[in-house]
Amino acid sequence: MCSLQSSTMRNHAMGDGGDKDNGRSNSFSVLVVDDDTVVRMVHRMLMTSIGLEVQEVKNGKEAVDLHHAGASFDLILMDMEMPIMNGPAATRELRAMGVKSNIVGVTSRTSESVHKDFMEAGLNHCVAKPLTIEKIDSFLPDSNNN
Repeated sequence: MCSLQSSTMRNHAMGDGGDKDNGRSNSFSVLVVDDDTVVRMVHRMLMTSIGLEVQEVKNGKEAVDLHHAGASFDLILMDMEMPIMNGPAATRELRAMGVKSNIVGVTSRTSESVHKDFMEAGLNHCVAKPLTIEKIDSFLPDSNNN
């Protein structure tokens, strides 16, 4: 099951990463990567409801292109199956580019071997759809450590 979590996720998200200082200490940016318009809308609503900044793209190539253009995010929610470039391929490419963002796979697939392959692409964590506040809370920084 996709339940690995990086201990650096909470530290980086809380500003201990040192590479993101835009004057807003509580700023936390999320990139939602999913080909389904409804899923992107739901993920955006969940993230904004807890005060996070959200940007969306429709596939892995768009996520990679954003990073090539200089964008960076604290958290990337990566769908597994998308046209043009799927989640595992995009994750591998982002990691090869040196992207240190926390990448969370979000998938409707239930096979442990599929989850394992997705994790091996470079994910920090993986969760099953549908995304919920409880699932989001499991991989966001603990505000009590602020």
